[in-house]
Amino acid sequence: MIQQTVHPGLSLSRLGVGCWPFGGGDYWGDQNQKDVDAVVCRAIELGLNVFDTARMYNDGASEVSLGKALKGFRDKAFVISKVSPAKAYRKTLREECEASLKGLGMDYLDMYMLHWPINPLGVKHFTSDPGVIANPPTIAEALETLSALKQEGKIGFIGISNFGIRQMREAIGLCPEIAVNEMPYNIISRAIEAEIMPFCAEHRIAVISSMTLQQGVLTGLYKSAAEVPAHQAHSRHFSMETGKGTSRHGEAGAEAEIFETVDVLREIASELKISVAQLSIAWALANPGIGSALIGARNTRELEENVRVLSLKLPVEAKERIDRVSQRVLDKLGSKADYYENTRNSRIY
Repeated sequence: MIQQTVHPGLSLSRLGVGCWPFGGGDYWGDQNQKDVDAVVCRAIELGLNVFDTARMYNDGASEVSLGKALKGFRDKAFVISKVSPAKAYRKTLREECEASLKGLGMDYLDMYMLHWPINPLGVKHFTSDPGVIANPPTIAEALETLSALKQEGKIGFIGISNFGIRQMREAIGLCPEIAVNEMPYNIISRAIEAEIMPFCAEHRIAVISSMTLQQGVLTGLYKSAAEVPAHQAHSRHFSMETGKGTSRHGEAGAEAEIFETVDVLREIASELKISVAQLSIAWALANPGIGSALIGARNTRELEENVRVLSLKLPVEAKERIDRVSQRVLDKLGSKADYYENTRNSRIY
């Protein structure tokens, strides 16, 4: 089954296309538009409908690139974009929505998400404006504006991203129509399993998983932390030394446990005659709490390899073995779902 109903009236493909690299930029490097066009076209041919972007991705270039690639396919795509918590005032949120629509070349978004919870630390990472930091938007005005945009037909569904239990309780108290919470989730990022995922299931909020391959770590591309590019090693998974000045968490990381896990993934993938990436995606999809898992693809070869996992049923013993070895990572990193801040100072709560 390629698509499934994850929320009343909402059907998403089990795999979605993460569009952060589209348009090219400093983080992921150049991205050829012809390859983007081919990936998007092939994804739709294979039955995928989720395309996830944001205004902050490559300063809007991701939206522009996705919009070009979706020419002629708009009715087959479920397009998600996001607004920064620093731009979630009534006026600026509307302006950001209009800018996203203009960049995409569309007259509506299928879903519009608040990219991070609104709190002082979260806002600070999106702006240096002292006035915004001192007087950030309120969650009430953000959700009221999203509801108004939905009523006006500018957006189809309202989503949130990176919200914890307390933050979700507040949000659904103000806006019961929230349909999705997008959260990092993968073999070495399992913090949402204990509380956030069950809460979402109880309240009929679908979970879209980002970072399904942990920016390449779960493809088996790297054999040690030293091989991971510093700008992709700024999460709590890695030590401050590995992050080389890009990290802000101040913690020790879980590098030994992570690469022990990756070694086991290589063994299992070899036994099953699949790639490490396919195995990692299959593991994420084996959790019934995941409505759609986002994957990146720089070309159609990568896309097709990843999509083949939809016909794979992960053996129970393989999943249990992965669960056991990756539990050591979970024990080391803890249950805080913010993987970039110190565990005592999480933006997610």
